[in-house]
Amino acid sequence: MPDRSVSRGLRQRHIAMIALGGAIGAGLFVGSGVGIAAAGPGIVVSYAVAGVLTVLVMRMLGEMSAAHPGSGSFAAHATRAWGPWAGLLAGWMYWALLVVSVAAEAIGASRIVAGWLPQVPAWVWVAAFMALFTGTNLAGVRHFGELEFWFAGVKVASICAFILLGAAAALTGRTPAAENLTAHGGLLPHGWHGVAVGTIAAVFAYGGLETVTIAAAECEDPVGAVRRAVRTVLWRVALFYIGSMAVIVAVVPWDDPAVADGPYAAAIGRIGVPGAAQLMNAVVLVALLSAMNANIYGSSRMLHALAARGDAPRLLTRGGRPAERGGGSADAPGASTAPTGTGRAVLASAAFGFASVVLSLVWPRTVFPFLLNSIGAAILVVWILIAASHLRLHGRQRHTDAQDRHGPEQECEPQQEHGPQPVAPMRGFPYLGGCLALAAMAGVLVFMLVDPGSRSQVLCTGAWTAVLLLVAGLRRCRRRPDAGPAAVPTAAAPTVTGAPTVTGAPAAGPAVAVVTAPVRTAPGTGRPRR
Repeated sequence: MPDRSVSRGLRQRHIAMIALGGAIGAGLFVGSGVGIAAAGPGIVVSYAVAGVLTVLVMRMLGEMSAAHPGSGSFAAHATRAWGPWAGLLAGWMYWALLVVSVAAEAIGASRIVAGWLPQVPAWVWVAAFMALFTGTNLAGVRHFGELEFWFAGVKVASICAFILLGAAAALTGRTPAAENLTAHGGLLPHGWHGVAVGTIAAVFAYGGLETVTIAAAECEDPVGAVRRAVRTVLWRVALFYIGSMAVIVAVVPWDDPAVADGPYAAAIGRIGVPGAAQLMNAVVLVALLSAMNANIYGSSRMLHALAARGDAPRLLTRGGRPAERGGGSADAPGASTAPTGTGRAVLASAAFGFASVVLSLVWPRTVFPFLLNSIGAAILVVWILIAASHLRLHGRQRHTDAQDRHGPEQECEPQQEHGPQPVAPMRGFPYLGGCLALAAMAGVLVFMLVDPGSRSQVLCTGAWTAVLLLVAGLRRCRRRPDAGPAAVPTAAAPTVTGAPTVTGAPAAGPAVAVVTAPVRTAPGTGRPRR
């Protein structure tokens, strides 16, 4: 059933733009240069392979979120499938990924603005950005949605204009597209090893698409919002990521030194757009600020869900304003759009993000790089848990459906009584959805482990995973076994004067009824008759 701990302050237009903007993250603008340097024109293949994996993961996540919408998203699904340890691991891993990413994005945004206004120290901009987005998320989910709506609009317009300009330049011969693709070492200058390295960079660039399933829980129609967002993920990946990579390697040689600093700025400069570098800096700034806003939101909702399940301090579930005021709906005048109890979760997530920024300033070469490495493969751990949870829940649902079709009680129990049903089940299950995705992600992890450039990320993420699993194991050992089944609350039946009172036993046990005779009273006195 829908999550009642959050409000319904987001509109469908918010969810639509969050879905579009989430596909254009800071990793696309900032981190794609590393992948192009490693794979050359083969980066198109890298982004296509990672895109297929992303579509599979989002399709699985969307199916589970449509059946069980909630602010905990995949952490709640992992708990439902594998138990509390899996939910704790997925939730805290994703939370750490988001809060450390907030620090990296704040630092990147502050450097861009400091380049325009060098008289103002960079840390002032970091503090200003953190305060702005913390206040926006504290003010209510609708304020977050409105801000992200306009951020996403700028990003979508920018990437579409870039693709159109680049395609026109390549097709009209303004830039030598064929020479750029073949004359600098060929289509695969570093072989398939370079394509594999580029795939790692592409996987991390796709991270962030999961936020839409968290935000959908605060929409007026959570199930419909998830279905629409997941349905469009394929063309979003193909257009924004694969399309823009194809334009870049066709417009500018992949080994141009300017590509490593900023591939989009290098491509626009080669096309001949005046002020290309500053224009792309402005677009990258918008992407970084949008990512900060979305990551503070996503981390606070994940922390709130962890606290609600007892995997984080319970006090984090308090501190927000009531979702409704005066008994009205969230859309009524005077109604608050702030989710119940997320205020302290927002403050805690923002505080850890700001602490990461401080660590980057105090220990820029020791502690902060360790934090970045510890979340280097975190998105893969989360995706593996999503795929494994879908595999288990989908198989469990199919087993239940088979029992319903062939069991002796199919006439007595309607289908809807078994709880939420999967929406538009994934085709090719379990081989396409579960096994292929898990095998691909395991292959990426193994390659990262044997590759010297990314081995430290896997080892640090593995250490963080081991710590979380140890905490989950200790919590399980300390948890007392239940004394017995919880009492089932029963609604009080209306009392009929002069009729016997019947008290029913819980449905789980044998049907037993205790009949109590009515008390006789003396006429006119109301006292029991002797």
